[in-house]
Amino acid sequence: MQLNRSTLTGAVVSLAVAVSTTAFSATSADAQTKKIKIDGSSTVFPISEAVAEEFQKLTNNKVNVTVGVSGTGGGFKKFCAGETDISDASRPIKEKEQKLCEGVEYIEIPVAFDALTVVVNKGNPIKSMTVAELKKMWSEDPEGSVTTWQDVNSSWPADKISFYAPGSDSGTFDYFNGAIAKKNHRKDITASEDDNILVQGVSREPNGIGYFGFAYYEQNKDRLNAVAIDNGNGPVLPSRDAVENGTYTPLSRPIFIYVNKKAAKRPEVRQFVNFYLRKAAEFSAEVGYIPLPAPAYQQAAKNFREGKTGSFFAGRDTDGLKVSEVLKSK
Repeated sequence: MQLNRSTLTGAVVSLAVAVSTTAFSATSADAQTKKIKIDGSSTVFPISEAVAEEFQKLTNNKVNVTVGVSGTGGGFKKFCAGETDISDASRPIKEKEQKLCEGVEYIEIPVAFDALTVVVNKGNPIKSMTVAELKKMWSEDPEGSVTTWQDVNSSWPADKISFYAPGSDSGTFDYFNGAIAKKNHRKDITASEDDNILVQGVSREPNGIGYFGFAYYEQNKDRLNAVAIDNGNGPVLPSRDAVENGTYTPLSRPIFIYVNKKAAKRPEVRQFVNFYLRKAAEFSAEVGYIPLPAPAYQQAAKNFREGKTGSFFAGRDTDGLKVSEVLKSK
């Protein structure tokens, strides 16, 4: 993905986490390039990639940071097997993944907000949908009666819908499945862990509909239309303001990195995570996401310094709670 290193006008959070390059001076001890392995969510990927690129420049490429895209679920499989140092995740870790990770202590760090975005083709006349309409459209129907727009809303066109969605290993799929389809997601979809493929599908298919992270919509809004979501208080388009004021529901969510506590004892990993926290607000805004409030980054940095392990978010209803409050709750 091509990232635009434009100057940001938003405030950059200043944290009490300094990045020192001393550990990466050209000494014989540093002759061998150090490595940090990251994998997981395609949603979090643009932020981690941006941070990784800048961190490698800071260390004069004495640290090689690789960022893979296996989806949130696929990333956790590698992370829990000890194959990666950091796992990108667009949802909290699941109970079954916690069991899989029983031999791996991890530190959970929220890095930004995402406004999960429902998109349609540029030529589609539909501008908004209720949560109930989305549920009817995206839930599996044993009788197969929902195949056209008109099957969802009698005033909509009678054309057959083409569905595009993340694969089942995706945290975005999991979140949408829970928030909209109520764990009953339809299966007759074109699925991909690569959000760029979903963008291409909907942009080329006049009756296409799909969903993915806000950043991918922002980078492709000349090719797609975002659908305003009506959760009972009128249609609301995804935006930074709508997420911050709590009106874009139920599709706004925090996104995370999970750090292997043992790996964090390595100087290069610890300094990378500190750098990530220092730059998360800047780079999340740059690639199209919504920065967390400053107190959330400060509390996350404190939790990382103190090595607090486990999940603060898994299995909890955190609606209406500030991220910084959740991070103090254990």
